Amino acid sequence: MKLRLTDILIILVYLASTVVIGLVIKKRAQKDKSAYLLGGNKLPWWMLGLSNASGMFDISGTMWLVAVGFLYGLKSIWLPWMWPVFNQVFLMVYLSAWIRKANVTTGAEWMKTRFGYDRGAELSHNIVVAFAILLCLGMLAYGFVGLGKFVEIFIPWEVVSQYVPFSLAPANVPHFYAIVFTAFAVFYTILGGMTSIVWADFLQFIIMTVASVVIAIMAMNALDSPLHVPEGWSSPFFGMHLNLDWTGIVDKANFAIREHGMQLFGFIFSMMLLKGILVSGAGPAPNYDMQKILATKSPSEAAKMSGFVSVVLNPTRYLMITGFVVLGLVFFDKLDLIVGGKTDFEQILPSAINEFAPAGFLGLILAGLLAAFMSTFAGTLNAAQAYLVNDVYIKYLKPNPSKSQLMFANYSVGILIVLLSIVIGAFATNINSLLQWIVSGIYGGFIAANVLKWYWWRFNGHGYFWGMVAGLVSAMIFPKILPPLFPDVAEQIILLYFFPLMLALSLIGCIAGTLLSSPTDEKTLKEFYANIRPWGFWKPIYEKVKADYPHFEKNTNFKKDMLNILVGIVGQTAIVAMPIFFVIKNWGGFFITLAIIAVTVTILKFTWWDKLEEFNTDYTVAPK
Repeated sequence: MKLRLTDILIILVYLASTVVIGLVIKKRAQKDKSAYLLGGNKLPWWMLGLSNASGMFDISGTMWLVAVGFLYGLKSIWLPWMWPVFNQVFLMVYLSAWIRKANVTTGAEWMKTRFGYDRGAELSHNIVVAFAILLCLGMLAYGFVGLGKFVEIFIPWEVVSQYVPFSLAPANVPHFYAIVFTAFAVFYTILGGMTSIVWADFLQFIIMTVASVVIAIMAMNALDSPLHVPEGWSSPFFGMHLNLDWTGIVDKANFAIREHGMQLFGFIFSMMLLKGILVSGAGPAPNYDMQKILATKSPSEAAKMSGFVSVVLNPTRYLMITGFVVLGLVFFDKLDLIVGGKTDFEQILPSAINEFAPAGFLGLILAGLLAAFMSTFAGTLNAAQAYLVNDVYIKYLKPNPSKSQLMFANYSVGILIVLLSIVIGAFATNINSLLQWIVSGIYGGFIAANVLKWYWWRFNGHGYFWGMVAGLVSAMIFPKILPPLFPDVAEQIILLYFFPLMLALSLIGCIAGTLLSSPTDEKTLKEFYANIRPWGFWKPIYEKVKADYPHFEKNTNFKKDMLNILVGIVGQTAIVAMPIFFVIKNWGGFFITLAIIAVTVTILKFTWWDKLEEFNTDYTVAPK
C-alpha cells in the first residue's frame, strides 16, 4: 500500500506542529540552565509522566514486542522484565523521591551529594558522564537507523527520487529518510529544551493513543473466530519448559523460539527476576527517565510521575501491540516477513500496516509511530545535552556562563551530538551489536555500584569508579568471548545466563575500591543521609545525625516499601495483560485483570499515595 494525499497531509500537519511548539517555547527555555534542561521545575507531574511514557513508546521496541507477542502469546508479558519494566514501580515507591531530593540537574551532578568533592567523587562523576554520553550516542544512532529502514517500507525511493536533485545508493536511502525526520526532532528539542519536549510528547502521546485504538479496533473486527494458536498461548502461566508447539500452524515459529533460546522458560524467568530486582534497586540509568524525575516540582511529584508512566503507557502500547499480533495471526499468509532469505517476525508490524491500513488511517498510524521515534530521540538528546553542558562545559570550561554563552553551548552541543550519532548510524557495520554492548554495559556495569551507593554508608567514590569499570569492561568483553565458548546457548540470551558472573566482577571492583581507600568525608555523608533518609546499612551515620538533630527519625519504611513494590508489580502486570485479553476477546481474563487492578490501586491509595507528602518533609528542621 502506498501513501495517499490524506496520509501525507496528516503526517505533514503533525511535523509542522512540532516546529510550532519549538518556536513558541524558545523564549521561555532561554531564561537559564534550569529552564532549558529541566523546564524550570515548573512542569506538572502528569505531563512529565505522559512525556516519559511517550519516550518509552519507541518503534524498535514495539516491533520486538509484536514479534514476541505473536510467538509467545500471553507469556510474552514477562519478557520485558529483562529490561526490566517494573523498575518504574521501584521508582514510584521510593527511588524517584530520593533522587529528586538532591535538587540537581543531572545524575552525574548527583554524585557530589553522595560522594562529596574528593578524588573518588571526581572519578565517579567522570565515569557517569562518559557512560551517559556513550549510552545516549548509541541509542540515538540505533534509533536513527531503525527509523530510516521503517520509513523506507512506506515511501519507496523511486517515488521520492523524482523530486530531489541527487541520486542515492540503496544502502544510503534509510539514512536520508532518517536525517529528514530526525531534523524535526532536533529542531524543537534544541530550541525549546525540556519544556518543548514535554509539550511535543503530550501531542505525540495523543496521536499514539488514537493510532493504538484504531489498530485494536481493526484487529477485533478481523477476529471473527477463535485464534488458531498452540495450546498454552492464551495463558500467562508457565512451568520450567515453555511447551509451545507451532507445528502445523506456523512451523517457522518453532525455529524462532529455538533461536531465542527460550525453551527453559522457568529458568530464564528466574534470572530475569533476579536481574530485574537488582537493576530496579540501582535506580535509573543516566538518560531521559532520570531527567524527567529531576524536572519535577518536588519529591512527592517525582513519585507520582513515575507511577503515572505505567498507568498511561502500558494500556495504550499493548492495544497497539496486540492489535498487530492478531492481524499477524489472522492474515499471516498475506504478510511479507522474509528478510535475508528467512522469516523475520519483527516485520509483522510494518508488513501489517502496509497490508491492511486504509487511507487516512495509514497516515495516522505512521504519524503515531513517527511520534514514538521522535519522542524517544528528543528525550535522549536532551539528556545528552544536559550531561555535556552541565557536567563538562559548566564544570570544567565556563563555571559562570552568561545567558548567551549558555544557549550557544546548548545549541552547539545538541547539534554536535546529533551529527555524531548520524555518523555512527551511517558507518557502524552492526549497530544492533553496538546497542547490545551498551545495554549489557548498563546491566553489567551499572548494577553493583548503583545499588551500593544507596544502601551502604561505607561505599565511596573510588568503589563506585572501580565497580563501574570492572562491570563495563566485562560487559564489553563477554559478548565477544562467550558465544564461541558456549555455542549451545542462544546468543541473544547468553549474557543473561552469565549475568551473575558479571555482577560478581563488578562487586569485587566496588568492594576492593572502597576498602582500599578512605571513607567519604563525614560532613557529606551526614548531609546526604539527613536529606535523603535512605533505609539500609547507615547506622553509624544515623547516630551522628541523631546527635546533631535530636528530633531526627530514621526511615523505617523498608517493609512497607517492599509490600508496595510487590503490590505495584502485580498491578503493573495486570495493566499489561488487560488490553491483551480485551483485544483477543478473552472476557474472563479481562475482568479478572480488571479486578486485580482495582484491588492493587485501592491498597496503594492507603499505603503509598496518602503517605507521599512525607517525602517533602525536611527532617533537619526542628518541629515548632
